[in-house]
Amino acid sequence: MKIQLNDNSAELIARRFRALAEPTRLRILNHLRHHEDSSVGELAEALETSQQNVSKHLAALIAEGFVARRKQGTSSLHRIADPSVVDLCNAVCVGIEAQLEQVGAMLTAPSR
Repeated sequence: MKIQLNDNSAELIARRFRALAEPTRLRILNHLRHHEDSSVGELAEALETSQQNVSKHLAALIAEGFVARRKQGTSSLHRIADPSVVDLCNAVCVGIEAQLEQVGAMLTAPSR
């Protein structure tokens, strides 16, 4: 399926990529991938950062629809809402691994 990229869709795509262009947000997504329904406290402990920092980054991920929040008693639990974000991260990781293999092969190739 070919998608036409007009000015509006280009801006929306760029906004989504900007939301992912932050290491803490990627670490949050990675944690949620393996530990669905995590609280801010659990995320902060796992990422070794403050709850305030986690909350700030979760807000950006929620705004873009990557993460969803639900209340359970006095806590809020978070999960990945858009599974395509995991596919996107996996695709990027595969590309990085291939690039690293190429660099490694160049570094270990016998010199002439």
